[in-house]
Amino acid sequence: MTTSLNGGQAVGNPDGMRSTRRLAVFACMIFAVVIGQLQQLVNLGQSPAEFSADSDATLKVVGWAFAIWGPIYLGLIVYAIRQLLPRTHETEILKAFGWPSVLALLGIGWWILAAAWDLEVATIVLIFGSLIVLLIPLLRKADAIRDLSNKDRDRWMTVWPLAALAGWLTVAAPVNLLTVATGNGDLPAALPPTGWALIAVVAAAGMGLLVTWRTRVLAYPLPIAWGLLGVFVAEQEKGNAVLAFGALAASLVVLGGALTITFGLRPRR
Repeated sequence: MTTSLNGGQAVGNPDGMRSTRRLAVFACMIFAVVIGQLQQLVNLGQSPAEFSADSDATLKVVGWAFAIWGPIYLGLIVYAIRQLLPRTHETEILKAFGWPSVLALLGIGWWILAAAWDLEVATIVLIFGSLIVLLIPLLRKADAIRDLSNKDRDRWMTVWPLAALAGWLTVAAPVNLLTVATGNGDLPAALPPTGWALIAVVAAAGMGLLVTWRTRVLAYPLPIAWGLLGVFVAEQEKGNAVLAFGALAASLVVLGGALTITFGLRPRR
């Protein structure tokens, strides 16, 4: 095993499988980034905003919070372009996240089409599937991620973009689920809608702190805190003070806890 010229540990020479994987990452990034613009350009079905607003009475995120997709897409573009650079040697982190990122990029791209065609069950499967395939390498390789130096390009050009995507999906996935369940009248009567929404908020916050504790990567909890802040604003506008301030409290806990974990605990070496 040798040291990579651009950070991380090189685990082998380039081969056909590695090249195929990296091309797949780049192609799927193009698909994920372009499909949303194409859907709006050709007016194919309903927009993601229209899909989300159809039955968001239980849990809603304010519209401007979705602007986070801009930096997320930018990070994914950087991640995918790096795959094609000849000086980007194979590393443990690149290998671990390669195919999972392909599945996640396909998932968020196909989610746009599923929402456009109002394929509600498909949107749930795609968004939770995209989240899970990213969480698996984040948690499995948590020790290796914590060992990355602050100058390592794998940290900033692989882990950060994919962790940020996973963080946002951690909020978006339960919102998607509750939106579909509310619209179809499938929300269980065991709790009032606000109760289910608060469970989703607490679950997202808890996952944010858990993954941050394992990885010490701030890119994951920041989108969660942002999304929960978006819930606070939206629910306050709706007049649901209990859910609004519950989301605000969760957002502050995630932000404060993540900063304490990331900067207050020494990385594993």
